[in-house]
Amino acid sequence: MIEEYFKLTEIGLYCPLYNFYLDPQKPVKNAVISHAHGDHAVGGSENIYCTEATKAVMDLRYKKNAGKNFQIVPYRQSFSIGEANITFYSAGHILGSAQVLIEIEGKRILYTGDFKLEHDPTNEPFEFVKADVLITETTFASSETEHPKAEDEIIKLNRFNNNIIFGAYALGKAQRVTQLINQYCDGLNVLVHYSIAPIHRIYEQFGVSLGKWQMYDRKTMKHSVNSVYIVPPLTFSSYKHSRDVYKVFASGWGNLQEYCDEKLFISDHADWNQILRLIERSEAKEIWTLHGDGNELKKHLSNTHTVKILNE
Repeated sequence: MIEEYFKLTEIGLYCPLYNFYLDPQKPVKNAVISHAHGDHAVGGSENIYCTEATKAVMDLRYKKNAGKNFQIVPYRQSFSIGEANITFYSAGHILGSAQVLIEIEGKRILYTGDFKLEHDPTNEPFEFVKADVLITETTFASSETEHPKAEDEIIKLNRFNNNIIFGAYALGKAQRVTQLINQYCDGLNVLVHYSIAPIHRIYEQFGVSLGKWQMYDRKTMKHSVNSVYIVPPLTFSSYKHSRDVYKVFASGWGNLQEYCDEKLFISDHADWNQILRLIERSEAKEIWTLHGDGNELKKHLSNTHTVKILNE
C-alpha cells in the first residue's frame, strides 16, 4: 500500500519510512523542496535537497537562515535518502521548479509540486514522467478553467497610452511578464520594484534572457508615457487610488485582481486540460490530489482511476 510510504501531516507530506518531507511548512531534518515559492520552501531545515536555482532564491530570501546543509541536485540525477531513490524532473512552474520522483520498493511515486505545461522561456520546460502513483496539485482543477495564452494577454498592454503600474508576484510571474513585454510590446520601457530586481538578476545569472529592464526611478516614470512599473501585490494595492496611471494585475486568480483597469489572466499553474494531459501521459492509475480542490477531478476519473484527496 502506497499509504505506508507517505502521509499528509500538519507539516507536510511525510515519508515515515525514511524520515523526509516534501515541501515541509516548518524546519525538519530532511526536506525535499520542489521550488522556491514561500508556501513550498521554508528555511531552517537541517538537510535540504533542491535544484541550484531554488537554493539561490532561498539564500536571497532567508539569508543565513536558509538551511544548514544544502544538497544541490540537477534534473535527472538521482540521490538517495535511506532506501528511497529520488530524482528531480522539470515542472515548468518557475525557474528551478522540480517534480519529485520517489522510487521505493519498486513503486514509482511522482510528486508534481506546482507545475504548468505551457511554454515559458523563463524556466525549464515541463518533462513528462511515468509513475504508478501521481501526487498532483489541483489549484485550478475545474472543467470551467482554461488559461488563455500568455502572449494574447500581454499584448493588451499595447492599447494603453499612459504609464502602467503592473502587479505581479516577485518570483516567477514578474520575470515572465518582463520577458513577455519585451517580446510582444515594442516601445514599452520596463521598470521593476527594488524587491523584484534581485530575483531578475538571479534569473539572468542562470542564463534566462528577460530583455531590457531597469530599477524603478521616479524621474524616469514621471517623464515617460510608455513605462511599465512592475511591483509586488502589496505595493500594487497602494496605487489603487492613483488616477494618472493605468493599473494592471496578472494572475490566474480573478479575486486577486482588484482596483484594475485591466486584468491579465497569466497563470503559472496547470489548468484543467493540462492536469488531464499530465495524468494520461504519466500512465498512473492512482492519483492523489493536493494544493487545491480535487473533488471534480475525482468525479471525472471515477471510472478509470483511484483518486485520493489528501487535503479534504
